[in-house]
Amino acid sequence: MQNNTDIIRLFKVLDPAALLELGLILLGATLLILANQTLVPWIANRLHGRYRLYLLAMVPLMRLAIIIVAFVLIVPLIIEPSLQNMVAVLGTVGLAVGFALKDYVSSLIAGVVAVIEMPYRLGDWIEINGTYGEVAKVGMRTVQIVTPDDTRVSIPHLKLWNESIFNANSGGPELQCVADFYLHPLHDAGAVVQALQDVALTSPYLQLDQPIAVVVCEQPWGTHYRLKAYPIDPRQQFRFVSDLTVRGKAILAQLGVKPSAVASVPNANA
Repeated sequence: MQNNTDIIRLFKVLDPAALLELGLILLGATLLILANQTLVPWIANRLHGRYRLYLLAMVPLMRLAIIIVAFVLIVPLIIEPSLQNMVAVLGTVGLAVGFALKDYVSSLIAGVVAVIEMPYRLGDWIEINGTYGEVAKVGMRTVQIVTPDDTRVSIPHLKLWNESIFNANSGGPELQCVADFYLHPLHDAGAVVQALQDVALTSPYLQLDQPIAVVVCEQPWGTHYRLKAYPIDPRQQFRFVSDLTVRGKAILAQLGVKPSAVASVPNANA
């Protein structure tokens, strides 16, 4: 009975003025979060390059700041602001939540870590547990990515603790693309390398200030060529690879180079 009385004493009696203030804080925080998630991406999508990605990366940071400010403003309205009261309430809530929502809380903590360390940001192209796509939203519990097939996938931040995260552009506009060619071994390799470099140089999607590389690997079934280059915008990666592949096959056919007759799984590290 004494414990219940002590707990009740922790909280203030809310009068109409306090309830109004509490409602205004919640309403203001909600409107600010909605504006942040709508207006900032709208502005960012009208920018290009690093400016777009930097502005998109600010969305989860600003949302976290709004939530923290709202929490700091609300707590003194409902709890007597003393050290003893705060320790008692936060300790009780933390213990209860920790047992009841262990994985959920772990995802929330990982979400805060993700906002601070930024292993992925809005506009990044990432792969987690075999799922590849563009980061569309970094929430408090999950990261949402849109796959090349236009499927939105929500992945808990909890994956940060035990999964490898592959980030193709890491907050920048530079994303390397690779077009693969599997050729019959009897051909002029120097002419093929030069032809593939010319194909990349004449692509309308090419980012000219980034290097072009042709990696050649001899295999038992033939010769594997990997044409590596960078598109102007990461969102152009699939059109860029398609352009390199289609025009690359055409120029190789003009050179009389035949494709490999044996199907094989290529060496990804070539």
